[in-house]
Amino acid sequence: MTDAKIPGDEHRISSIAALEALYGTPPRRSIVKETDRITPYYRSLIEASPFVAFASAGPDGLDCSPRGDVTPVVTVLDEVTLALPDRPGNNRIDTLRNIVADQRVGLLFLIPGVGETMRVNGRAEITVSPELLERFSADCKRPRSVVLVHVTSVYFQCARAVIRSGIWDPSRHVDRASLPSAGQICEALESEPFDGAAYDAELPDRQRRTLY
Repeated sequence: MTDAKIPGDEHRISSIAALEALYGTPPRRSIVKETDRITPYYRSLIEASPFVAFASAGPDGLDCSPRGDVTPVVTVLDEVTLALPDRPGNNRIDTLRNIVADQRVGLLFLIPGVGETMRVNGRAEITVSPELLERFSADCKRPRSVVLVHVTSVYFQCARAVIRSGIWDPSRHVDRASLPSAGQICEALESEPFDGAAYDAELPDRQRRTLY
């Protein structure tokens, strides 16, 4: 298979005017659905989501991190504030580093079996408030921190992308065994001796023990 030819500068869209000429004016419903606070309907959608993609920006670039928990993945504290406990992960803390440098964040909520997604933009801060840490304890363990998102815009995304992807259609689910395992990926990238098979064998139990 040969690589596709990369289009030249003559085909590049490089101005807002050219972009708007290409796509035209968005329908009114695409504009009025955006609010600056969490409405009751939007709250019900957010609270039905166990998974959010959390986007942030910092001096080293952009990051988009998956966050998942028992429903809801975030807690609505009030109509302009969300709380997200930081559960155990890989300790890269890319999102948290970015928030310290640049508070702007974007969240995309997925709801299993539902086509519409929820989008929230805002400004985030990290807190270690004892009250909030205790509130979000799970399995008798406190999170190390809680991320507060102060909402600036909220809107739902229509179902077209989910319909096209078939992400909730079991007949289109991918067999995990058909793809490289975590251990195989790490072994291929590791410069020091690494047993990928042993890593894979231990992974399910390690993940179970370190969910919280």
